[in-house]
Amino acid sequence: MIVVVSMARPDEYDRSDGASGHKRRFEKLTGCPVLNMHYSAVSPEALDRVGARAVFITGFGYPWSDVPMTDLYGLNDFLHTTEIPVYAACGGHQLVGFCFNVDLRKAKELFDQPMRKLRPGETDQGPYSHPGYYVATGYQEVEIVQRDPIWKGLRGKFRVLEAHYCEVKKLPPGFDLLATSPECRIEMMKHRDLPIYGAQFHAENWVEPYFDGRTIMENFFRIAGLIA
Repeated sequence: MIVVVSMARPDEYDRSDGASGHKRRFEKLTGCPVLNMHYSAVSPEALDRVGARAVFITGFGYPWSDVPMTDLYGLNDFLHTTEIPVYAACGGHQLVGFCFNVDLRKAKELFDQPMRKLRPGETDQGPYSHPGYYVATGYQEVEIVQRDPIWKGLRGKFRVLEAHYCEVKKLPPGFDLLATSPECRIEMMKHRDLPIYGAQFHAENWVEPYFDGRTIMENFFRIAGLIA
């Protein structure tokens, strides 16, 4: 069983009945069933009950300050004790950074950590994005800085979808930096002792001719023992 942890707002998750394109894509990729679960329902016990063998944490598009801290406690506890392989994307990657850089049970709220402000002459994405700040969009090049099984079939640089204006500012204790880009230093990281990967980019959203993301996701599910 693959569990997709949705970071959607509770009302948006309820309205969509937890539907996700990840479910269809991961089931097709692995042949394994996929269960969607809202982040507020996640705990070590909940994931044990459903027989999770791999966990994917999604991104999201609203401010971190809107996330109730108590809703993150169960997911935080899971991340600190997991033996199940975890892949966290975009906002999920940032959550992993928060969970290992700060004590969530002592934090009152979390705040966005933008990459940088716009430089003179750069195009502002407008009021419906993040005015005044650089936003990474489209299929961009990322560079591998440390070899790992997640990179099987890739060399040096690869191209994946970017869709974010925030980043993980500080590599958490116990993590290694695996990939970087000119605008985002921590594009991918991995815990040294726990089976946790965090990626700022969206490898899960691949399209022709950009299939490097598919290679990365296949490698993750191979690491989890779900595909040969």
